[in-house]
Amino acid sequence: PLEDVVIDRYYIPKICLREVQMGDFIRYHYNGTFKDGKKFDSSYDRGATVAGVVGVGRLITGMDRGLQGMCVNERRHLIVPPHLGYGSIGVAGLIPPDATLYFDVIMLDIWNKDDKLQITTLSKPEHCNRTVENSDFVRYHYNGTLLDGTPFDSSYSKDSTYDTYVGTGWLIKGMDQGLLGMCAGEKRSIIIPPFLAYGEKGYGTVIPPQASLVFSVLLVDFHNPKDGVFLEHLEVPASCKRRAVTGDFVRYHYNGTLMDGTLFDSRCREGSGRVGTSPHVLSCPALSSRLQGEAGELGRKAPSALLGSPAVQQPSVAFSARGVPGSAVLRFEVELISMEEGVPEGYLFIWHGDPPANLYEQMDLNKDGEIPADEFSTFIKTQVAEGKGRLMPSSDPEKVIADMFRNQDRNQDGKITSEELKLKSDEDQEKIHEEL
Repeated sequence: PLEDVVIDRYYIPKICLREVQMGDFIRYHYNGTFKDGKKFDSSYDRGATVAGVVGVGRLITGMDRGLQGMCVNERRHLIVPPHLGYGSIGVAGLIPPDATLYFDVIMLDIWNKDDKLQITTLSKPEHCNRTVENSDFVRYHYNGTLLDGTPFDSSYSKDSTYDTYVGTGWLIKGMDQGLLGMCAGEKRSIIIPPFLAYGEKGYGTVIPPQASLVFSVLLVDFHNPKDGVFLEHLEVPASCKRRAVTGDFVRYHYNGTLMDGTLFDSRCREGSGRVGTSPHVLSCPALSSRLQGEAGELGRKAPSALLGSPAVQQPSVAFSARGVPGSAVLRFEVELISMEEGVPEGYLFIWHGDPPANLYEQMDLNKDGEIPADEFSTFIKTQVAEGKGRLMPSSDPEKVIADMFRNQDRNQDGKITSEELKLKSDEDQEKIHEEL
């Protein structure tokens, strides 16, 4: 009787996700020798794996049979009798007639044209407000290996996340699909068949043709350019009677972290400033747009009440600080400590009622016909103390008063005359008439 292929499975991996079947595409290395050990062929010598379809007659029959049922990383010794090899003809100059062939084979990759993406969730955070969708901008870390475990790339080795858009053609098709539905902080294993990766060409010297890819992915954060600020109220004091609005002066504590929990600026734990003003006014300007309205919850008699609103700040409106990567989503947990009512935009001082009819005479304290800076300051402070008006809230009221004086001292001679003193409301009305 004719002999069959002799198979010695001398190394079988502990984990075998699939076995070679007829019609599968495979990649493998081999050494081919005769019985005396003389080598007649080797894929190692050529520096390239063998890739092809098994069980469809493209290989000698002995190899087709001997590769069936192999796992990735499995090693086999195959003894192929002549009638399952090159028979009585052989290969001129290479394999003599009626030669028994000995192969040492290691299987490196198995896939099929009917394969789909294989996604395994390794870990997932308890809370997930939303998941990745097409057109989102993502930041993620990854390790990339071939199916046999050979590493080809890693973001960790570059000490930087990979940042890109999903579903816009910047990524290979398999990664575009594999990132969809992920939460920030989620870890996945994504196995991508070659036709969803680099296909028949491979990539440079690191990814062979027809190679399946395995990515271990950690999604650090993501956003969409159309996203606004996400706000979550953790605690609102029952005594809250008024919320902060644009122009209010607030004092607050906060912790600013990246989406993975990394504290990005330990120096900036306390801040103050006017809500909704230009960034330089507020020591932590990214919060400026969120401390007004619903974010400004504070009971007037509860200065230590916890606001705790984690405002997720999108990169397009966030600020640059040491330790904050480009395109990073920021998370703030805020505790509002105190709040002072602001004044309308463009005003430094407003009256609580009508201003005095004889304002200049009352401001001229020594009645000498002119108002120097000290008289002006004393008058304004008295109005504030008596509750007749209020200054624009600031950490430095003296500077606000100095700015008011400088605005009224129009010729900058160090004193205000009756012709120079004008209320802002009157000035605005004059401008309207000029425009008309």
